[in-house]
Amino acid sequence: ALETLKMFEKKDSRVKSAAATNLSFLYYLENELAQAANYADLAVNSDRYNPAALTNKGNTVFASGDYEKTAEFYKEALRNDSSCTEALYNLGLTYKKLNRIDEALDCFLKLHAILQNSAQVLYQIANIYEIMEDPNQAIEWLLQLISVVPTDPHVLSKLGKLYDNEGDKSQAFHYYYESYRYFPSNIEVIEWLGAYYID
Repeated sequence: ALETLKMFEKKDSRVKSAAATNLSFLYYLENELAQAANYADLAVNSDRYNPAALTNKGNTVFASGDYEKTAEFYKEALRNDSSCTEALYNLGLTYKKLNRIDEALDCFLKLHAILQNSAQVLYQIANIYEIMEDPNQAIEWLLQLISVVPTDPHVLSKLGKLYDNEGDKSQAFHYYYESYRYFPSNIEVIEWLGAYYID
């Protein structure tokens, strides 16, 4: 695959940009970040308006830890193509990393308007509300999430924990028990259920 993509490097700028983007992504997946960054630069230099190339460049910069610069690449990708969901999602994650929680929430809410049943987006929104210490909103979004992935034991136990923190033991029991049914090896869930039965 790498050899085939490298043949496209000699083509026109759009084809070269697409091939370099794919090569960069492959190197990124293999954790060869220096090579990934080189091909990401080639992709962006070949076609500055390619949102996939800009998003991929942002990913390589994210891996190096320069989150402010990362956000700029994602924003530029979105200026070139406002429907680039990968750039919007990654921008939200970058804002979370920068502790710019309101901006991260804004990204994920926009993404939710586009991808209404995306489990990843619903999870990120719920997680941000947890960070903002708004358990009611977190619970609301997690309930939407389990309508998409009803058997996820991690989400079910998170709901149990939030309900327990809010003092609603019956709802906490329900979600912890559901979590236990799908993943009976979670020690935290087993401990909570054991304490519930002792009380």
